[in-house]
Amino acid sequence: MIKSIPLNKLVQSPRNVRRHSDPAADAELKASIAARGLLQNLIVRPTAKGKFEVEAGERRRRAMLALADEKLLARDHEVTCLVLEDSAEAVVETSLAENFHRLAMNPADEAQAFAALVAGGATVEDVARRFGLAVRFVEGRLRLAKLAPVVFEALAAGQITLDIAKAFGATSDQEIQARVFEQVSSAYYAPNPDSIRRMVLSGTVRGSDPRARLVGRDAYIAAGGRIERELFDDDDSESWVDVALLESLAAAKMEEQARALAAEQGLAWVKPTLDPYASHDLVEGLVRLPAEPAPLTEAELARLDELDASYDEHAAILEDEHSAEEAVAAAEAAIEAIERECQEIRARPPVIAPELKAEAGMVLVLSRDGTPALQPVFYGERQAEPDEGECGIEVIPADDGSDKRRTTLSKRLVDELAMQRRDVLALHVASDPGLALDVMIFTLADADTHDWRSRAATTLRAPVPAGPILGFEAKDAPASSALAELRSGLDESWRTGADATSRFDLFRALPDEARAAWLGYVVARSLEASLNMAGERQLRFQDHLGRLIGIDIAQWWRPTAANYFDRVSKQVILDALTDVGGLELSSRFASVKKGDLAMSAERVFAGTYITEVEVREKALAWVPEVMRFAPAAPDAGEPEIDATDAGPGVDTEHQSPRELAA
Repeated sequence: MIKSIPLNKLVQSPRNVRRHSDPAADAELKASIAARGLLQNLIVRPTAKGKFEVEAGERRRRAMLALADEKLLARDHEVTCLVLEDSAEAVVETSLAENFHRLAMNPADEAQAFAALVAGGATVEDVARRFGLAVRFVEGRLRLAKLAPVVFEALAAGQITLDIAKAFGATSDQEIQARVFEQVSSAYYAPNPDSIRRMVLSGTVRGSDPRARLVGRDAYIAAGGRIERELFDDDDSESWVDVALLESLAAAKMEEQARALAAEQGLAWVKPTLDPYASHDLVEGLVRLPAEPAPLTEAELARLDELDASYDEHAAILEDEHSAEEAVAAAEAAIEAIERECQEIRARPPVIAPELKAEAGMVLVLSRDGTPALQPVFYGERQAEPDEGECGIEVIPADDGSDKRRTTLSKRLVDELAMQRRDVLALHVASDPGLALDVMIFTLADADTHDWRSRAATTLRAPVPAGPILGFEAKDAPASSALAELRSGLDESWRTGADATSRFDLFRALPDEARAAWLGYVVARSLEASLNMAGERQLRFQDHLGRLIGIDIAQWWRPTAANYFDRVSKQVILDALTDVGGLELSSRFASVKKGDLAMSAERVFAGTYITEVEVREKALAWVPEVMRFAPAAPDAGEPEIDATDAGPGVDTEHQSPRELAA
């Protein structure tokens, strides 16, 4: 029997089979009821005191209650209901059927419906508001409505996925969409969204394209590929017309190369991609495995010594004012080649522990010159979980003396419960800043002892930067040795814990100053390498930090023959001497040979060379401009920091590393 019942007479039924919901979907339902009213009646059953229990439609009831709280509906708003007089068992079956046999709308149907509303005069914002959706979502569906008919029909029929359809929408040209759809429909491989997107955006491919270089002109033509050339085209600028065929050939070649590399390297797998990088989708669900740069061989170390000696010989030619132009040009080219070879030798490939290699994998990317290249990262696969609907997850309570009853939960339920419990935990961590700080410090400090086989508890990460030169460590530099001293002084007693739980408990038991020292260290070791110079080494934020702290680089770094003067030209050394002592000082060394000049300069800037007091003071304060923390730009509006802000009697320039850490 259909009956109108006041909203305040409707109550939740304990028999309603729906136990979980989706906040976003609930917001959409609420917006829909506010815009158009209730479109589907509730199913209810009479109960005591004139109330009616909602057996099907609890989400609609709650949405209307929320609207009543916002004064958009009256508390006694009349709600159309189907009243059941069946038994409790029959009511549960009705509730299950009402929820179970519901089919979500096809994206194509949504696109057509939204397009019809917009054609009728509604704005995108109107549609989004009336259905409780994001404007971006509605715009995305409207783009689907403009797909070429053949693509749209394939989406409606379920022949292609929503992601594939979106990839076709990367261009608004329906002719291109239709042509690419026809090409991929006849391809023997299953296209992915990235492939479709590349094809619709290019239409044709130039001969210089990485895929073309990989496959080769002859192989492409032999497979039936067509090439169009204009009058002045060459092999790089000619147009390869059959993009789907090229993608197919390139994918097959990368697959073949991946199999060969996996066997050659002794890896469990190698995943190929036609992109020059490993996309998020490609490595989703994988964990990075620990790996270290391969050590230099004796031959490589000997070669580096040879290159250093050769560098000095050619540098001497550049510094000699009487060198011929041809000799200078040859020396410059030789030095460039030496630097390139040194960089190649020091760029060590990663090495993984033998016990991990058999279950490790890598990603094979297609470099921009068309050469397949293994990315220098090892990945491991997490253990797959059963799909919802195929099987359940057996949950066995922890061994705490309680009744060990086994419960089988669907994967969907497990995921939902996990997210809800996470939010409960997150709320309490967010309400306890002290605990949150401990969690952050511990997670970052424990990263180098983390077992890759166990899943990380948070997304906090602070990996140590590799640096532009792998393996380089300035052990004789005061700051580097002081940092190492600070590191050795950290309390590591917490590392004795067998797992993350016990290590965290031990970490929290440390004194406040010990945990604070770890905080400073883990943040400090995350800093990237930078200099006060234009280009990729420039990091303005680090200059800002250095200015805020008031760091005097000269207190922590002095130029020596080994770390600076032997590595620069003679003129650069003379310019530095001019900076501190004028032409009078630099002219004393103008005729000195480069090697002797470097040693003399080291003494001058160390303050051990006999010279005027004023010159000595300037020399002890001098560092190359690139080593200084750059001053703020005139229009940067940076606040001035008064040295007294550090506290009374605090000398930040002459504190020890341990004092700085404290």
